[in-house]
Amino acid sequence: MRSVVQRVTSASVTVDGQVVGQIGLGLLVLLGVQEQDTQKDALYLADKVCKLRIFEDGQGKMNLSVKDVGGQILMVSQFTLLGDARGQNRPSFINAAAPEEADRLYQIACQRVQENGVPCETGTFRAHMQVALVNDGPVTIMLDSAKQF
Repeated sequence: MRSVVQRVTSASVTVDGQVVGQIGLGLLVLLGVQEQDTQKDALYLADKVCKLRIFEDGQGKMNLSVKDVGGQILMVSQFTLLGDARGQNRPSFINAAAPEEADRLYQIACQRVQENGVPCETGTFRAHMQVALVNDGPVTIMLDSAKQF
């Protein structure tokens, strides 16, 4: 499972002209599910995002988590994170999980964020979405559950 995590002051997702998910201070998480991913990957990634210390403390050091600052998470499924364009110009998505399995694991990750006590908004799985954000810093972190250790 791959993700791009962005520290934001605000973010939203719009589908067909309607806002379906919106947060203030927090994290925008773009999440891609690979075919070999399991529930273990979804739980790991959700826990990692909730504990990631990328918000500044009183001394200006990135030492606080999204939960510590009372923030929220907007989690958006994005299979294009798995695109492989090595040796070609058109990306291959052969490593992306089948839609049904990807949705199941995406939902597990979103639920786990809630279980960690962090409010979680979502996009609409398999919909064409417009994502708007104000990246704070900018701070952007890439995570991959296959690279846990």
